[in-house]
Amino acid sequence: MTKFLDLQKQYGAIKNEIDNAISSVITDSAFVGGKYVQEFEVAFATYQQAEHCIGVGNGTDAIEILIEALALPSGSEIIVPANSFIASSEAVSRTGHRVVFADVDPHTYTLDVDDVAKRITAKTVAIMAVHLYGHPCDMDALGRLADEYGLAIIEDCAQAHGAEYKGRRVGTFGAGGTFSFYPGKNLGAYGDGGAILTNDAELALQCRRIANHGRTKKYEHLFEGRNSRLDGLQAAILTVKLKHLDSWIETRGRVAALYLEKLRELPGLILPSLPKKGRHAFHLFVVRTEDRDALAAHLHMQGIQTGVHYPVALPKLAAYAYIGQAEEPLRANFLDSQLLSLPMGEHLGDDDVRHVIDAVVSFF
Repeated sequence: MTKFLDLQKQYGAIKNEIDNAISSVITDSAFVGGKYVQEFEVAFATYQQAEHCIGVGNGTDAIEILIEALALPSGSEIIVPANSFIASSEAVSRTGHRVVFADVDPHTYTLDVDDVAKRITAKTVAIMAVHLYGHPCDMDALGRLADEYGLAIIEDCAQAHGAEYKGRRVGTFGAGGTFSFYPGKNLGAYGDGGAILTNDAELALQCRRIANHGRTKKYEHLFEGRNSRLDGLQAAILTVKLKHLDSWIETRGRVAALYLEKLRELPGLILPSLPKKGRHAFHLFVVRTEDRDALAAHLHMQGIQTGVHYPVALPKLAAYAYIGQAEEPLRANFLDSQLLSLPMGEHLGDDDVRHVIDAVVSFF
C-alpha cells in the first residue's frame, strides 16, 4: 500500500525527540499554558517571520478569534474563496458577518483576484486569502485591492506552514494569519491545535484575551471571551516537529518535482502550477481530470491511497443555500468533480513515487 499520509512512519523517525518532549511536559505538569506553549509561540513566530504568535485550540478557532479581534462592523461582508474547507467560511458566519464567495484561479486554485474585485461592495470589509494546498496567493494583487478599498486581509494558512511569497513567509502580509496544527498538516500535532500570527501588538493582545476568557491575568476579565488554548503537550510536540519542517517541505518539493516531470505530457491530466513568486509547501498535490473517480478507483486497485479536497464546492453546500451562489458559473462549482489529491509527504520513498507515477501513466 502506498499511503496518502503516514504519521506512524514520521513518528518513528523522530521518536526519541517526541517521547522526551512529552515526558518533560508530564514531569513538569505543564499541561495548560506554561513554558512549553511560550517556547513554541516564540519559535513559530520566528520561523514564520512574525512578531507575535498566539496558540489556540484549533485552526477554526484561530480564524474566528482573529475576525472577532478585528472588531469589524456587524453584518459586514467578507470575501472567501469558493474552493476551501468550510472552516474558512464558517468562521465568517459565526462571528456575525456575511460570506461572499469568489472564484478561484484555474491553475493555483487560490483566489481569482479579478473575481474578487467584482465582488467588492460598500459592505465589504475584508478578503480571506486562503493559501490552499500550500500554494501562496498573489499577495501583491490582493494587497493592491485591499489598499484601494480600505479592506483588511485575513490569511488562512491552515495548509501553508512554511510557504513563501517573494521570500516572505505567508501569514505576515495581512492583518493576521491563522494556522491549523491538525495531525495531517505539514506541521501537525497529535491532536487539535492552532495559532494566530500578527505584527500588530494590540491585535495580538486582543486575540490572546478573547482566547482566554477575556483576560490576560487570572480573574481580571475585561469582557466575555472564550476558552481556546494550545495545550502544553501539543506545543512541545510541535516545537520538536518545527525543527524538521523545512526538511520535510524540501522532500515534498522533490516528490512534486518528480510528479510534474513524469506526468506533464499526459493528455487529460492537469497538474498543479508552481508559484512564480514564492515557495509551494505542497501540503497536497492536486491534479485535475474529468475522469477523476475512475482514476481514483484505478489507483485504489493498484494499492495507492488518494484523497479529494474538496468533493463539494462551498457555495453548493446545504449550509450556504441561503447565499444563492450554487448556480453561479464559478469554476469552483464544477472543478469539485475533477480534483484528486495524490499521495504527498516526507513518508514517500523513490519506489513509492515511481509506483504512483506508473499507475497514473497506465491509466491514461
